[in-house]
Formats: sequence, C-alpha cells, structure tokens
Amino acid sequence: MAEVLIIGAGPVGLFMAALLLQDGVDVQVLEQRGAPEPQSRAIGIHPPALAALAGTGVAEAMIAEGVQIRRGMALAGGKCLARMSFAGVSDRFPFVLSLPQARTEAHLERRVNELGDGALHRGVRLTGLSDDGGRVSVEADSGGGTLRYSAPLVIAADGVRSAVRALQGVDVRVKEYPDSYLMGDFADGTGFGPDAALFLSGAGIVESFPLPGQLRRWVVRLGTGDSTAGGSPPGGPAAGGPGVDARWLTGCVRERTGLAIDAGTNSMLSRFGVRTRLVPRMVAGRVVMIGDAAHEVSPIGGQGMNLGWLDAAALAPIISAAVRGQDVADRLRTFERTRLRAAARAARQAEINMALGRPLTDRLLALRNCGIAGVAAVPPVNSLIARRFTMH
Repeated sequence: MAEVLIIGAGPVGLFMAALLLQDGVDVQVLEQRGAPEPQSRAIGIHPPALAALAGTGVAEAMIAEGVQIRRGMALAGGKCLARMSFAGVSDRFPFVLSLPQARTEAHLERRVNELGDGALHRGVRLTGLSDDGGRVSVEADSGGGTLRYSAPLVIAADGVRSAVRALQGVDVRVKEYPDSYLMGDFADGTGFGPDAALFLSGAGIVESFPLPGQLRRWVVRLGTGDSTAGGSPPGGPAAGGPGVDARWLTGCVRERTGLAIDAGTNSMLSRFGVRTRLVPRMVAGRVVMIGDAAHEVSPIGGQGMNLGWLDAAALAPIISAAVRGQDVADRLRTFERTRLRAAARAARQAEINMALGRPLTDRLLALRNCGIAGVAAVPPVNSLIARRFTMH
C-alpha cells in the first residue's frame, strides 16, 4: 500500500513523485488524463527550478534539448532601449531554459518510471476523498468502475481546478484582471537567436521567446476592442473569434514590431485571460496542496510552473521525514508560511509585469520607455531586476 498518494501528473506532480521515489518513499500517482498533453504551454524554466530539477537527474537532458536564454532585450520603434544579461544570476545556471512543457513532462515521466515502475496511473479521475486523521481514503473513476486507494498522506498537484481542493472544502481567493493575451509558435526568422525580446508598443506589449527546433513563441497583449479579449484559462482552447487566427496574430506582430512572420508555419495558437488564485492554507489535515492547486499566478513572467517545483522541493524532505515517523508539524507550518509568501510575491511581480505591458498613450509610452532605458543603464539596478525576473 502506498505511503503517499499524489493527485496529478503534470510537471509539478511528476517532479514531486521523482523526489520521493528516489528517497525510498512508496508513491502512487493518479492522473485523470489518459495521455500527456501535447500542446506547449509553459516554456520558461528559471535557475532555482533548474537547480531543484538537477536533484532528480533530469536537468542535464532538458538543458541539452532546450534553448538557453542568456539575455533579454527591450525594443521600441526599431531601437534597442535596454539589454539584460542573466550571467550574474547563477553560477551553475546563468540562463532561463526554454523548453515546451510537453517535453519537460516527458523527461519527468521517464524519470518517475525509472524510479518506480507502475507508480503512475493514467485515466484515473478523483471522485471522493476522506481524511479520518490517520489515513486518507480516495475513490476514483477509471472508466471501468470505481477504484479505491488509501495512504497516510496525499499531495494535491492537480492544477487550478483542483478536485482535491474542492473535496477538502478549501476556499480560494480569486482576483480577475482585465488583461488577455494571444500566443502562437512560428518558425523563427528574426535573427534574435537565443535572446528574448520585449517590444514596448503603445498598443500593448509583444513578447518573443526562442524555442527548440528553430521556432519562436510570440505573445501579444490584446486590447479591449479585440475579439479575443476576455477570460480563458492558461493553456485553454485555441483562440477563436471572427477573423482571429495565426494570420491575425502575425498581422498584429507586424503592426507593433515591424517584423514579418510566416503565418503558414504556425504550430500552436492559444489565448488566455489572467487571474490570481491563492489558498489561505496549503495544508489541510493529511493533505498538502502544491503548485496551481494552491496558487495560480499570471503566466506573464513564466513563474507558475517554477513556483510549483519549488513547492515540491521544499516539501519533499518533510514528507520523507513524516513517512519515517518523525513529527513534522512545525516544519509543515513553516513550509506553508514560506511558500504562501513566495506565491504572494510572485503574484505581485506578475502584476508589475502586466502593468508594464498595457496600452499607453504616446506621451505615457515615451515616459515609460525612457524610464526603462534609464533604469537598465544602471548596472546594479539592472542586475537586481535580472535576479527578480529569474525568481531569485
């Protein structure tokens, strides 16, 4: 019988499983999806998360496959206003790794299967959960009948619509934002190479990041008049609306940046709205919530997946100690306090990132761009912003 049940086999749940399995903990992972999600959603892996991933033996292969973003540029009117180097943020990983989430999950799933053959159960949807104070009993639907599992501890890594959170009756504070974005992946003909680029347009920011395979992701901030504006969760359905397609996105990029993108090379198109969800507590009896189950922040800045990995890295030694019979009540309280504080800090940073990318009048745009150029020209401030951007 499992010592720990993990609900959810996304990047956070799989990483949590790998950490515990390599420490000798008997883990079972329940995932409602019958197969991995093929679409590339989150792509940015920050240095602190890479250091944590290295502890499970997956970072080297991920780095070999991904693109190392060592520098970012802010551009406006065809000119470079500022450059930011990540050289000083980490001795070991002085870059942000760009790798599609589907490939990240594939590396983590392979590692989980190496450490615990049969630990991952797909096509299993959680339907019931009961915590009697000594063990947690779980009921799930496999499509062919009801399955029952039991373990002393449950870790919920089942995302923003967490079934565990709902079954436990844990409230969540939700804040909606007016911002919405459209993103797409295209062949890269920019000449930017491995650099990230932010285009500071008065109509709204355009972000551009390199991907493996000579691809590039483009993210545009939508205006209130755009037919795609409005709520859609991160990683949600492909963008829709009258006339909104890959050609619409490339036209928007051309208008705001002056760069031409081949719409025919589009391999992914999605829109997303923005909200923040924060739970008041991550620990509920013998259940611990991590990742998006506990805190959802804006995808702008690429912090969400990384935040979940750092949750897992902080929680794993506490769970291992609990399995070995140690009293971990104080350590769990400290974990909850520090990780909720980290989530709140990430949410504030995401708000700043979004505010900097909103549409502006010509006068305010000139003031903002002048301010960004001035700040970036001060090396200590530039280095501090680079550290904040990379979650240090």
